[in-house]
Amino acid sequence: MTRIPHETSGEPNPLEVLGLETLRRRTSIKWRAQPEDVLPLWVAEMDVPLAGPVLRTLTRALELGDTGYPAGTGYAEALAAFAAERWAWDGPAVERTALVPDVMRGVVETLRLVTGHGDPVVVNPPVYPPFFDFVRHMDRRVVGAPLGADGRIDLDVLEDAFRRAGADGGRAAYLLCSPHNPTGTVHTAEELTAVAALAERYGVRVVADEIHAPLVLGGPGFVPYLSVPGGGRGLSLMSASKAWNLAGLKAALAVAGPEAAGDLARMPEEVGHGASHLGILAHTAALRDGTAWLDALLAGLDDNRRLLAELLAEHLPAIRYRPGEGTYLAWLDCRALGLGDDPAEFFLRHGRVALNSGLPFGTGGAGRVRLNLAASREVITEAVRRMTAAVEATGRGRA
Repeated sequence: MTRIPHETSGEPNPLEVLGLETLRRRTSIKWRAQPEDVLPLWVAEMDVPLAGPVLRTLTRALELGDTGYPAGTGYAEALAAFAAERWAWDGPAVERTALVPDVMRGVVETLRLVTGHGDPVVVNPPVYPPFFDFVRHMDRRVVGAPLGADGRIDLDVLEDAFRRAGADGGRAAYLLCSPHNPTGTVHTAEELTAVAALAERYGVRVVADEIHAPLVLGGPGFVPYLSVPGGGRGLSLMSASKAWNLAGLKAALAVAGPEAAGDLARMPEEVGHGASHLGILAHTAALRDGTAWLDALLAGLDDNRRLLAELLAEHLPAIRYRPGEGTYLAWLDCRALGLGDDPAEFFLRHGRVALNSGLPFGTGGAGRVRLNLAASREVITEAVRRMTAAVEATGRGRA
């Protein structure tokens, strides 16, 4: 489905609505982890107001004192309608969904369904750091299958990881990040079909973190893993959290492919108790009525992606940046600047810009940083200005 640019959707670009003075009044981690003179472009929070339908839904609930326990299947129904409209996919049938507190908690619970203690879980580094932390905390073993130099899944490397993961006879799983964090890579239908074929060949169960699914900026569009041939044995975690900036309003859905419905049915009912009633109301409103706001956001993010590429090419050409087609995250290769393994520490100390260090993302993270594009053009421009000044003031090279 073709998205509607914000110029014609009737919605302003959400990234240009709030000024720094207003944003600094926020009390979330993005705006409280560093001193006020630091520009925060790190953690995955967006500098946007709530979408109108979400704000109205929450206001109405608070006015009613509707702050009890959740009920009904409205969230799952809203996801199904959104998936049908945006991705031409009728896969998230309500009867094959389960409420979970958030995506990572859902990842843990679905992995518990298809693996046991000490079993291997394959991941594609560089990848979202909690993948490592949560998997190890639940007493599973991480097996790395690094992305290729082009930032895409290397099927030969993945096959080798699947082979190694299954060598000891355990129940292996593959934790797929789609779209990929931090690279912004959007996996194609062909790639995902090949993944499903490998998973079937080696008896590996696929659990897909698809939290960034609505945030695809270009290319052929998002492809749900469960929609590809052979994907029916997979499990997916989905949420409106990232696309509508609702991380503080906990709610997500686990979705089973047709052949995994029996697995999902074994998930303990109490897992869903951690989801917030207000969160469910907010996520449901976003998926049902927040698509015009989302389209305006996507257009703004697309503009920011081009802006960052232009600014880096002009002022910091030694930084390599391959714009991704999804997420609002930019993965920057700073190795040519000679800033060591952790350029984020350099830019924070010398430029007062907070970025994510690449090191916690695993193999391929050294010398790289992750930058959050979900900010105004003014903030992104100022961040690159500060980064440039820091490089020049310390005598670092500009290749």
